[in-house]
Amino acid sequence: MTDETENSCGGGSCGCSHEAEESHVHADATPTAERGETLQLSVPEMDCGSCAGKVENALAGLDGLHATDPRPTTGTLVVQYDPAVTGPDAIRERVEGAGYAVADSEQEAFDVPDMDCGSCAGKVENALATVDGVVEYETQPTTGRVLVTYDPARTSRGSVVAAIEGAGYAVESGDTDDSSSAVWRSPRALKTIAGAVFLLFGIVVEFLLTGLDVTLVTVFSRDVTVAWAFYLAAVLAAGQAIVRNGYYSAKNRNLDIDFLMATGIVGALLVDLPFEAATLAVLFSVAELLERFSMDRARNSMRELMELSPDTATVLRDGEETTVAVEDVAVGETVVVRPGDKVPIDGVVREGSSPIDESPITGESVPVDKAAGDEVYAGSIVESGYLEIEVTTTAAESTLSRVIEMVEDAQSNRTESEQFVDRFARYYTPVIVALAIGTTLLSPTVFGVTWTEAFVRGLTLLVIACPCAFVISTPVSVVSGITSAARNGVLIKGGNHLEAMGEVDAVAFDKTGTLTTGELAVTDVITLNGTSESDLLRCARALEQRSEHPIAAAIVDHAERHGVPDREIANFEAITGKGVKADLDGTTHYAGKPGLFAELGFELEHTHIRTDGGAATGSGPIVAGDDGDAAAPRDCEHGTYLDLVNETIPRLQAEGKSVVLVGTEDELEGVVAIADTVRPEAKWAVSRLRELGVEHVVMLTGDNERTAQAIAQQVGVDEVRADLLPEQKVEVVERLRKQYDGGVAMVGDGVNDAPALATATVGIAMGAAGTDTALETADVALMADDLTRMPYLYDLASQANSVIRQNIWASLAVKAVLAVGAPLGLVSVIVAVVVGDMGMSLGVTGNAMRLAGVSPESNGWEHGDGGNEGHDGHDHADHSHTDHD
Repeated sequence: MTDETENSCGGGSCGCSHEAEESHVHADATPTAERGETLQLSVPEMDCGSCAGKVENALAGLDGLHATDPRPTTGTLVVQYDPAVTGPDAIRERVEGAGYAVADSEQEAFDVPDMDCGSCAGKVENALATVDGVVEYETQPTTGRVLVTYDPARTSRGSVVAAIEGAGYAVESGDTDDSSSAVWRSPRALKTIAGAVFLLFGIVVEFLLTGLDVTLVTVFSRDVTVAWAFYLAAVLAAGQAIVRNGYYSAKNRNLDIDFLMATGIVGALLVDLPFEAATLAVLFSVAELLERFSMDRARNSMRELMELSPDTATVLRDGEETTVAVEDVAVGETVVVRPGDKVPIDGVVREGSSPIDESPITGESVPVDKAAGDEVYAGSIVESGYLEIEVTTTAAESTLSRVIEMVEDAQSNRTESEQFVDRFARYYTPVIVALAIGTTLLSPTVFGVTWTEAFVRGLTLLVIACPCAFVISTPVSVVSGITSAARNGVLIKGGNHLEAMGEVDAVAFDKTGTLTTGELAVTDVITLNGTSESDLLRCARALEQRSEHPIAAAIVDHAERHGVPDREIANFEAITGKGVKADLDGTTHYAGKPGLFAELGFELEHTHIRTDGGAATGSGPIVAGDDGDAAAPRDCEHGTYLDLVNETIPRLQAEGKSVVLVGTEDELEGVVAIADTVRPEAKWAVSRLRELGVEHVVMLTGDNERTAQAIAQQVGVDEVRADLLPEQKVEVVERLRKQYDGGVAMVGDGVNDAPALATATVGIAMGAAGTDTALETADVALMADDLTRMPYLYDLASQANSVIRQNIWASLAVKAVLAVGAPLGLVSVIVAVVVGDMGMSLGVTGNAMRLAGVSPESNGWEHGDGGNEGHDGHDHADHSHTDHD
């Protein structure tokens, strides 16, 4: 490089080191320790990071604020303020001034454990729909929760509770025993046990000790015997809740199982069938308890997630340790964690070191060593050592809290199977009820039976009309699959995504950071036209300093480690898919792909590098020009020079390296080569996906074709699409969706690949722990930076779909057989309850719980399997210089 160029590279910096910049950011973002008062506002339209930033900026100039905590995942804003300086009205005005309406409503979650089926949820929804002031509601029968948004100016929490309880469902407080075994200690269980005892006594007296079955009293010309009295006691004990719920169903005009069972029990008593009434009351009550027990087992998976994070934290305040609720810990405070304790909240380690078990978040069983400067997540377990952690998020916005929230929200994203089941059930029950009425009225004529027998057959059909097992067959499978995935570090944000993932025929992988580790390092620095290595790196660092691409970070890191100073630039511009440019002391410099310089007019095929017998020295003279120097081709023939395009760049690319050229519009200053490493599990993951049924695996990259093909051979993909700009990746995914009926899954980092992920049938972000954008934008987030989770995800989704189909068709088949047999007198009430209702409910739930046995380990991966043997010894993968790879 000339003296003039050297001087241009010697520009000063801003005088603020990287560390200083970080401290500035922390100082601006960290609230004071003062508390004041807390205001929580509902801002529904604040649903992304950009929105949250606008709200924060709007509040930044308001005096009296101690802390501002926008939560886009919940659409809420929490503000700590000094009431002597400002107030709610001023805060609300600033938020609305930023363009976001503040809703005059509150949202609360109510625990309704008895609401465990679609019919139950329907009754609760109908009851809430009648409450003036209830803005929105969402029932979650698989978790037994109801989310209600209401206007406190028009209604109250008590009115909401009264409406739910008016539908026949108790609202429990959060401190009740919610374990599955608690079902058998409930008042309902005790009454059912008493009813079963009375039923047993009645059977013994009526059929065995007949001499004891004497008349006790005569009512309306009907002798009430000892057995009759026992049966009546069984109905009063076990059937009380059924009849009460049936009353609420009739009141709310719901043709559901409670109404049908209550009608059957009361009707059996009226036509003098006490044994059938008592049997129906006891068995149906047992069936509901077993269904509740089974549902609670599925719900326990969610509770286990919620219990991962501790309720309290030890905070350093004024030099002393204080134990407080995690909700009261402010961003910027320091929490203390000792061996065996759980990290209470997300943060950055400031003092100490320790291996940390992050399996609750990432599913990775191997502890990760953490030291000062490393991020840690709430719910992780400190195995040894003492840590002081600076808090970076509130408890409500921690990674674990967002995972739990998204798993809960996932249940509202209904699968196609669930929608089909709901539609079917709407017609199924009325049809069977009509059949029951017809059987009762026509059986004496058609089959020549008594009216009593006809009623029993109709009663049996009423039992069969219950669609509970059929309705819960899908949601219980979805909940089991989603919670099982969450425990293994895979966040599936909806049953619809779980179902879609199990059907995909093609999987597209981004290369950099997905099939490769994304840990880039500079391997070669080749200077041209007399430029020194230091000058080349100074220019390269300055150009790449503002780029967010991993390759830029690798160049900057290499320059910093070699003591190369930064320099000021102006007019920085990212050239999408090609490189970057900026003005350095008035001269425009470029860094990017060879294609970028070809567009600038360089005839790269006439550019040569002096060698010392085959290897580039990087210091010899360069022969370049429109026609090329006459000596250059002759020297090339003697092996003195290497052709830049036809020899040097291909050689670097063949070694798995990317190539970045640096220069101006008039002169090339040098070449920087960067290498990445292929993930050790990549080849195994691709192979395992094929074994599980994926038809086509594609690698998408902005790299050149030659290097992309080399990497493809190492990992074993079926197709490579290279030299892609971000918008071209979207086009490829669209083509794959048209080509494969089952759809396509796209796997990337969730940030640079957001458009392609959004276009795919299922967008999957890998390494999403602690990454807001990935958690928000992807359909599925692999929390660990680990490709072994991909075959696990596909296997789990495929098995979930299989379980859903098994549950649906088994339920339909059993109901169909019973529905045909009941009018013919081949099916009794007892069989209808035990097999058609209780048995099927237990069967579909138990079948769904099998999904908990699917794990990454069950797919057979062990470190060292599926290595990259067979290539030329290079573990490097090229990383193209694009802004979105």
